[in-house]
Amino acid sequence: MVGMIESLSIEQARKLVLLAQHLPSLKKDSGGPAATRSTIEHLGYIQIDTISVVERAHHHTLWNRNPGYKDEHLDKLLRKHHIFEYWSHAASYLPMRDYRFSLIRKKAIASGSLKHWYTPDPKLMKFVYERIRSEGPLMAKDFESPTISKGGWSSKPTKRALEALFMRGDLMVPYRINFHKVYNLTERVVPSDLDTSVPTPQEYARFLIQRYLQANGIGQPEEITYLQKNNTRELVTRTLKEMVLNKELIQVRMGDENYYTLPASLDLLNKRLARSRLKILSPFDNLIIQRKRTSKLFDFDYTLECYLPETKRRFGFFSLPVLWDATLVARMDCKAERKQGLLHIHHLVLEPRIRKIDAFVDALVKELRSFAVFNTCNTIKVHNTSPAEIKSLLEKEMAA
Repeated sequence: MVGMIESLSIEQARKLVLLAQHLPSLKKDSGGPAATRSTIEHLGYIQIDTISVVERAHHHTLWNRNPGYKDEHLDKLLRKHHIFEYWSHAASYLPMRDYRFSLIRKKAIASGSLKHWYTPDPKLMKFVYERIRSEGPLMAKDFESPTISKGGWSSKPTKRALEALFMRGDLMVPYRINFHKVYNLTERVVPSDLDTSVPTPQEYARFLIQRYLQANGIGQPEEITYLQKNNTRELVTRTLKEMVLNKELIQVRMGDENYYTLPASLDLLNKRLARSRLKILSPFDNLIIQRKRTSKLFDFDYTLECYLPETKRRFGFFSLPVLWDATLVARMDCKAERKQGLLHIHHLVLEPRIRKIDAFVDALVKELRSFAVFNTCNTIKVHNTSPAEIKSLLEKEMAA
């Protein structure tokens, strides 16, 4: 193992983080559902997102780590109860082995100590719950109720009741149909041999720390407790200090920042990083989901601009970060027109620090060909690039 160091250079920190995130993937062989399950268990969660400008975020994130990934893997894993849907920092697929740690949030929502965005309607919740109990798995469309609009969002009261029961743990989603949730009673979904005891606060803090550091290499209290509620950061901060004293963790310094890491994670510094392999990332990829951390570690300020008015967009509606040479070097606004088999690159913007332009273009074209196939496209059209001369380089390389 690497010695008990007290500091990391920015290059060492990036290498450790990327290898912990399994990026770029070193795998060349196809991996089936078991490889996808292993990836989810290692990362701790995969964020679910509905935007389909290119392949949805959960598929995109998994494909970047498992070249043999297929969309049907998630459905197979759900139906076999190897993973489940719930909330991490956002809607996510989570390892079923970690189910008991979701009970902290569920119990808090059920007790009212943690507010959910839908106000509970006990009578309606009882009605939809009893229908599922007697009829079996049901979808929101199986319930008749008027649609209500509020704050720009529309939903049916029965859908809200289903989601309230889902968030408090009475219902689960054993599978989806055409991306629509199917709800069933939790007792019918959770494996009978699974530990369903509620963790103590100390167990929960240690779980958050170990899972985060395993998947991310290094971390700080605010990163480990990202979007967590109810004084979790205070407990995690205290637990981190205890784990350092017990030599379960090492505290390291990178620049002006202090981080924590698992002793075994430092072994990653002895492993090879596929620096020349390029990856086009989802905006919701685990590596970059915390934008403040991304800025500190990779000097890359990233905003997903689809949520901004068009007049305020600098890089495009759905601009994807590009990882190459152990850092984030570009962003690429893409759209897949699947019926036409056409992948549009509306705007590719390079960071000023890129020097090896020819090597970058070569790596990008190799990955674009795979990315196009992943998005069921067979043609790539480049519209604009910054700098402008990159467009002709790209088109020449793609035509070769």
